[in-house]
Amino acid sequence: MNRVNLRKNRGFTIMELVVVIIIIGLLAAFVAPKFFGKVSEAKLKAAKAQIELFGTALDALRLDVGRYPSSDEGLRALREKPSGMDNWKGPYLPKEIPPDPWGKPYVYKSPGEHGDYDLMSYGLDGSPGGEGENEDVVSWKGLKG
Repeated sequence: MNRVNLRKNRGFTIMELVVVIIIIGLLAAFVAPKFFGKVSEAKLKAAKAQIELFGTALDALRLDVGRYPSSDEGLRALREKPSGMDNWKGPYLPKEIPPDPWGKPYVYKSPGEHGDYDLMSYGLDGSPGGEGENEDVVSWKGLKG
């Protein structure tokens, strides 16, 4: 084989690989922050939507039973009949109650400080308060709040 054929069969040079890696790095530097910002926003929206869904199910349970579940009965009352709820016609949710988008259980209190019940997710940090992805998602502010 002559030198031209050997050159064609070798593959990429180190310099070509370095240039490709730099280009990929630059693209990642521009795209990654926007992508991760969307993930945080999507998790907040998912938590708000789940809280709205739970609120609708809690309202249906209250119409049947005459009251919201106590804090001790919790959201489990939407799937399993608690003792003392004779008119329970559930389950009020088609699937098991999932954790919030950050993997933590939703917090349910009844009676609540802001209404008949308070339902919330404490966000990524799992503690009250915070901003961004640590922001609390609460039932009393509604879907837009």
